[in-house]
Amino acid sequence: MTACGIDFGAMLLPSLAPACRRLRRAARAGIAAVSLAACTAALAAAPAEVDALPPAVDAALQRAGLPPAALSAMLVEVAGRTPARLAYQGDKALNPASVMKLVTTFAALDLLGPAFTWETPVYLEAQPQGGRLRGNVYIQGQGDPTLVVERLWLLMQRLRASGIAQIDGDIVLDRTAFRLPAHDPAEFDGEPWRPYNAGPDALLLNYKAVLMDFQPDAAAGVAHLRYLPPLAGVDLPASVPLAGPDAACGDWRGALRADFADAARIAFEGAYPQACGAREWSVVPADPSGFAARAVAGMWREVGGQLTGRVRDGQVPAGLQPAFKIRSPALTEVVQAINKHSNNVMTQQLLLTLGLQLGGQGSFESARTVIARWWRERMGAADLPTVDNGAGLSREARITARALTRMLQQAWAAPVMPEFVASLPVWGVDGTLRRRPALAAGAAHLKTGSLRDVAAMAGYVLGASGRRYVLVAMVNHPNAAAARPALDALIDWAARDAGLSNGRNW
Repeated sequence: MTACGIDFGAMLLPSLAPACRRLRRAARAGIAAVSLAACTAALAAAPAEVDALPPAVDAALQRAGLPPAALSAMLVEVAGRTPARLAYQGDKALNPASVMKLVTTFAALDLLGPAFTWETPVYLEAQPQGGRLRGNVYIQGQGDPTLVVERLWLLMQRLRASGIAQIDGDIVLDRTAFRLPAHDPAEFDGEPWRPYNAGPDALLLNYKAVLMDFQPDAAAGVAHLRYLPPLAGVDLPASVPLAGPDAACGDWRGALRADFADAARIAFEGAYPQACGAREWSVVPADPSGFAARAVAGMWREVGGQLTGRVRDGQVPAGLQPAFKIRSPALTEVVQAINKHSNNVMTQQLLLTLGLQLGGQGSFESARTVIARWWRERMGAADLPTVDNGAGLSREARITARALTRMLQQAWAAPVMPEFVASLPVWGVDGTLRRRPALAAGAAHLKTGSLRDVAAMAGYVLGASGRRYVLVAMVNHPNAAAARPALDALIDWAARDAGLSNGRNW
């Protein structure tokens, strides 16, 4: 609400709203000077936001060798009826890392609805006869971020249940729903095999990652390997040697000396420590653009299907009707998976889906336009975030703590609040916060974010008194990794009701 040229909503002082409504009526009655004087007096009398850090937070920053200027933080009650308990550099645009996922997921819940689902239609070029299909099978990706191994297996089983044992043709993968720039998985940090670097895809299968399951067999002196999904046309060793019985688990991945550079094979030159027991390792093999074809061919063979042609990219012919469709879990479950575990490629799929469903094109440009329009309608034109890919795996993403605070307050008042809040990791319980120690008082639902130069947290804190707060904190600094104790101190301070019990801020 704006009155007398002052945006009280942006100042987080909505308690002045009734007075300002009276002042507007006075202004319309022709006594603008009195109205202006009263407005000025009201502002002068209004309690101010607190812009000094709590001593525990300040001390933690000093111990970490971090300047206070590296931190931006806001703490306000969710309803925003009182001044901010803390507003420290809240208008400074910073990189939020994975905290940016809050913008993407709230926008998706708000715009698409919690029950939204993705469909993956499957088309047959002819009717099966005697267990054979003389023609092509088409699988059309629509951006479903949940086509993991189990659901790919179900899709192939559904195809087999359609009366097909042999395809005398090709399996054609239609991935044209998204219009994507070239993606280099090594560009961000030089580690292309890490699943968080996988790029989006209209037909995203298992996040383009293969899960390697290691099972040590002391009697045979090897660790047996199983690969999910099975990949056709890739040389995959069935076992690796076990290290000596005295070898500690330690850096077991480094001990294997894996080579993922060749799309046609995965190789190991080291040994697996027996002390590790059974372990799993997910990696993105070379040539991620060809992953879907290898996974589909391998899974079709796994369920007993035969293929005389090949798996290739293409488009569904015009006029062909789907034989069946695979439907994803509801958006509520997808948002939980994204925020609890900070899944980057799922978030990008979700952002691109906004572009496809509401912007007319499955592109980042279209999606960013949708987000910008939604932000202006929901939060106003000020402090428009730079969402980039929507996941926070970016050096370009930016948002202010005040803008994110305002969005989280809007989310708390929104019909989708239960779904949104339930998607956030619970402090000391699950997701990316499961290993954090219990708070001395209260509880917290917070999304974390970290990059090489970024540490951030944002969400909701329930104080010991029953008050609930929005908390946003971001650190941008080359030594940001050392900021964790300071962020923990800030969260603990919020859980203790920010010193309200003694009438001070700390």
